[in-house]
Amino acid sequence: MADEAVFDKAKAFTQLMVRHLEGAAVSIMLEVGRRVGLFEAMAQMDAVTSAEIAAKTGLSERYVREWLAAMVCGGIVEYVAGDRTYRLPREHAAGLTGSSSRNLTGMAEMFPLMSRVIPDVVEAFRTGRGVPYSAYQPDFTGLMDRRSRPRYEELLFSAYLAKPAGLLPRLESGIRVADVGCGTGHCISLMARRFPTSTFVGYDISEDGIAEARASARGLANASFVVQDVGRLEAPAPFDLITAFDAIHDQADPAGVLSRIRAVLAPGGMFVMVDVWASSELADNVGVPMAPYLYTISTMHCMSVSLAGGGPGLGTAWGHQVATAMLRAAGFTDVQLFERVDPANSLYVARAGG
Repeated sequence: MADEAVFDKAKAFTQLMVRHLEGAAVSIMLEVGRRVGLFEAMAQMDAVTSAEIAAKTGLSERYVREWLAAMVCGGIVEYVAGDRTYRLPREHAAGLTGSSSRNLTGMAEMFPLMSRVIPDVVEAFRTGRGVPYSAYQPDFTGLMDRRSRPRYEELLFSAYLAKPAGLLPRLESGIRVADVGCGTGHCISLMARRFPTSTFVGYDISEDGIAEARASARGLANASFVVQDVGRLEAPAPFDLITAFDAIHDQADPAGVLSRIRAVLAPGGMFVMVDVWASSELADNVGVPMAPYLYTISTMHCMSVSLAGGGPGLGTAWGHQVATAMLRAAGFTDVQLFERVDPANSLYVARAGG
């Protein structure tokens, strides 16, 4: 019986490994299909042959046919053998096409970038020194912008800024706002257009990101951007609201950043932080959908970038327990947690006393 149990466990593990490898293979093909526009094309077609798809897209039929085979075996595309026709079901197309946050192919877009730095991460395993942010450029800023832009357009006002009681009316009446780690400044631009009586400043260490932010916000008199290490954040006047969207956990000095945010808030000011939903306890994350993805992205980027800067390497899944404790340690006396304000993120609302 013991030998049978060992065999069953080994068999089950082999099957699990096969599923993992299948998923990795499908992820590569998802990224290829996204880049050459196959999903968008097939979403507009019914049951078609590989030749018809190739003709519509201007792609090589032989490559299209092999890609379709991977998609069929991966359960993405439906196939009718008698007619040799392929069809992307409408229900599948909703998760593979368009500019909304429902399009999941942007998550597969991370894999080529992460694969590129595998040698650097392998070396970091030996030295513990991490991989600097510069190793991911110039691709990373644009990639994150493409991934996050639809989510902010859909949820910034209806979910993130609507949760804190009374915040939207204050923005409408006019307050001073900063966004730390603003990237290409899309959230600042959205807020500045929506609330013309408030003033907005975006801070980011990326010169390329700030340059793009300034270009996209041209004509918005109430929006400005500064190249700034937010660990040394200074302000000529206190802010009434500071926001951070998925920007704290990979800082070289996250505790210092939170302390600087607290220091430049006006009495009674508010810090709104959107960050990855996770528990700080590994056991709580076992079996949670996408948890392996979070820890992979953490190893390949978030944790490594922090360690490269001499930071603690909190990681993507630093979790609500650690995040809440760090906010309190930074001097915030009132911290509210709204778990899963969207499928992947939680919202923290921290108020400064005064």
